[in-house]
Amino acid sequence: MAKKNNDDAQELLLAIYDSILEKKGEDILILNIGKIPNSVTNYFVICHGNSDIHVNTIAQYVEHNVRKTLREKAWKKEGYENSEWILLDYVNVVVHIFQKRSRDFYRLEELWADAEQVELKISSKSKQN
Repeated sequence: MAKKNNDDAQELLLAIYDSILEKKGEDILILNIGKIPNSVTNYFVICHGNSDIHVNTIAQYVEHNVRKTLREKAWKKEGYENSEWILLDYVNVVVHIFQKRSRDFYRLEELWADAEQVELKISSKSKQN
């Protein structure tokens, strides 16, 4: 599956960000890894929840909201079985939803420390929260 253009990615990032925010996902970080050699995607979205139920709820809502607003489905998804680390792959954006202890253990943001952090233009939905 081919990577999509930057405008599509920005719209997708905003829908994902809003969804995570709405379900009280914590410490949301967006990394632009597309400029790093051999990267498999353009962006990582990383956040965490406080329990397996919270992580699962965030992931399900991201999927639901992206499907509803953009008519896009995750190409691959992993981790629903134990909800320690759920991954939603939208090809050019990969969402990582961790439990806090798993995020602290894997330190994904440190592995991709060369990546540029992305600041989104906040949507009207985000401003309300």
